[in-house]
Amino acid sequence: MGGNIVAVKFTELAYTNVDEFVYGSAKYPVKCANGMVIGGGTLYPELNCTLPMMLITEETMPKVLAQYEEMIHGVCSMGVELKVPGMLVEIELLPPCTFNPQWGIDVTKVVKGVMKEYETKFDLKSMLRMTPVDVREGKTLKHMYKGVEWDQVMDTMKGCAANGADFLSIESIGGKHLHDESVMNIDLPKAVFSLGIVGCRDMKILWDEIVKIAAANNILPAGDTACGFANTSMVMGHKNFIPKVFAAIDRVMCAVRTLVAVESGAVGPDKDCGYEGVYLKAISGTPISMEGRVAACAHSSAVGNVSLALADCWSNESVENVRLLGNMAPTVSMEQLAYDCRQMNVAKDKGFALQMRDILVESDNKYDPTAYIMTPSVVLRIAGEIIKGKTHFERTKIAAGATITELRAAAKAGSLELGPKEMKYLDIFEKQLNSIPNDEAEFTANMIKANPKHDLGMYNIS
Repeated sequence: MGGNIVAVKFTELAYTNVDEFVYGSAKYPVKCANGMVIGGGTLYPELNCTLPMMLITEETMPKVLAQYEEMIHGVCSMGVELKVPGMLVEIELLPPCTFNPQWGIDVTKVVKGVMKEYETKFDLKSMLRMTPVDVREGKTLKHMYKGVEWDQVMDTMKGCAANGADFLSIESIGGKHLHDESVMNIDLPKAVFSLGIVGCRDMKILWDEIVKIAAANNILPAGDTACGFANTSMVMGHKNFIPKVFAAIDRVMCAVRTLVAVESGAVGPDKDCGYEGVYLKAISGTPISMEGRVAACAHSSAVGNVSLALADCWSNESVENVRLLGNMAPTVSMEQLAYDCRQMNVAKDKGFALQMRDILVESDNKYDPTAYIMTPSVVLRIAGEIIKGKTHFERTKIAAGATITELRAAAKAGSLELGPKEMKYLDIFEKQLNSIPNDEAEFTANMIKANPKHDLGMYNIS
């Protein structure tokens, strides 16, 4: 019922040997024109920075651009000082700079201009990831794939691609309104619907267009993230507002949705706040950017070390341009990232990559279910089950069931600390999952009937 079921890809894992599944190396590395090879053996820092609290208007745009120029001078200078072998800069555009595409284009030009200056003067290799905001929400939204909001996203993508971006990414939000309700009510069936049906179909339409834009400008489509989905669950679980096991199940289900970008032609590195990237790497072999302990400037989490174990780029999430005792905050974050990457690369060069990976994993994975499902061997087991599904809907259900099985077994074996309440929730979520029909059309019809206040016609689902 409503919309075509999108064909899935990747029916085999990219990795079958866990000893090959490690940070800094991806099965299908991204080769950049400046000589950087992401996933080719070197872990690169990816600095993500944003504005301090300030208004963004036509009158303040000169000050906005001056802020970005100052930030990038600082991080590039630190990159030169610490002799990084290469670096990435990500700019997650703030909403006004997507509502007004020209402002996003101006930011791109300023940031890339500084990066080119450091390349010319100091031979600093760097790549720019531009991430327009998905503004397809709000009371004025009439349709997800036509109208003002769609045009603003596409025009910003095109403008960034034509004016200095090397990679395009987005934190897409298709199905987020449904998912928000699923989190608040810890409703697993609604999460499956929002991710495995609504979200996956939205990703296909959106990423087909982004891939075309990237190709037309001879740049690379990088990847998406479950920031608006599983990250919400993870933060709420970390604060004990919802069960932590729900956040872990949600994270793995989100991998199916985020993988659609790669199915459409995204090549990586996947975005930093997509912790489900470890599953994308396992299934597709594309490189991933990850965030963890250095992302404490943006949010706390229980995955500060384990998230580094399989990373190909190491990010700080996002940091405001404010002054700290040491320096401006983006420059400080760049220093932290650069030192982490230097340590990891030396360990790899000396043949200790697997030991370093396992130390990072074991320092986190027994304390939190989301950390546990990022354990490389667990990732490969669950990913191996996910790819048995023939549709995104089926794969999302499998992801949930396989995660429940892994968490329950780990808790019983003493590999994961889960209290009685969390264990009880595993039983509850298993019953919820078993209540979902196997027929996608039947499930879609049921969910449409159960959610009359949501206009799914704007997704071409009816």
